Amino acid sequence: MTLRFSVLASGSTGNAIYVETDEKRLLIDAGLSGKKMDELFKEIGRNPKELDGILVSHEHSDHIKGVGIFARKHKLPIYANEKTWLAMESNLGAIPIDQKFTFATEEVKSFGHLDVESFGVSHDAAEPMFYCFHHEGKKLVLATDMGYVSERIKGTIKGADMYIFESNHDLNMLQMGRYPWNVKRRILSDVGHVSNEDAALALSDVITDNTSRIYLAHLSLDNNMKDLARLTVEQVLKEQGMAVGEQFDLYDTDPLKPTPLAII
Repeated sequence: MTLRFSVLASGSTGNAIYVETDEKRLLIDAGLSGKKMDELFKEIGRNPKELDGILVSHEHSDHIKGVGIFARKHKLPIYANEKTWLAMESNLGAIPIDQKFTFATEEVKSFGHLDVESFGVSHDAAEPMFYCFHHEGKKLVLATDMGYVSERIKGTIKGADMYIFESNHDLNMLQMGRYPWNVKRRILSDVGHVSNEDAALALSDVITDNTSRIYLAHLSLDNNMKDLARLTVEQVLKEQGMAVGEQFDLYDTDPLKPTPLAII
């Protein structure tokens, strides 16, 4: 049995990740309209009605915009921790009680033979968390929306086969850009987002011989570019002695176009 995934959309304008095994199918966040979500599923050749649930990382709109309408349309269970439920529920619309489930931070929940491990991150939301997916000895990590990557997080995510990892902004672009100072300060804070350089330094501490792919995710529309993120991360990793392009490869993600289904 295999573990497969697609980064359906990733960036400032909306985020959604699809993960499946031969028997279970999960969506992580739905930060685009219900219509766009349906289009993304069609592009990867999957039927959203066959999903076993939506896992919500936190309540920011670029992660939950389509959760309510998508869950109602396809009659999907929604999983989130209690604080996230309280923070997002008024923005989802009416959700039937039999579609509402709690997934606590630092918990492992099993969906058939797919074990999903949640871990808390530092971000300006009620109780943000992301996920490690474990299946048949394989490990996929989804880690974005982090102000910094703590040693605790590094210990949790170390040694994954593949990473979907935040590379939000280029420091120079952010500092010289049009954002007001209070927004820049929030992004740069410990509850903001990880820069290209900091992403690479964190990755250098968690990559092992198991690692084959890294997807750079949640790029800022205004303060980053795909080529810049990839080149910066590659340069820093090489400076840290990592064999980029030999042991593992870097991949782009897109705010509107899904990545091809990858097999772990």
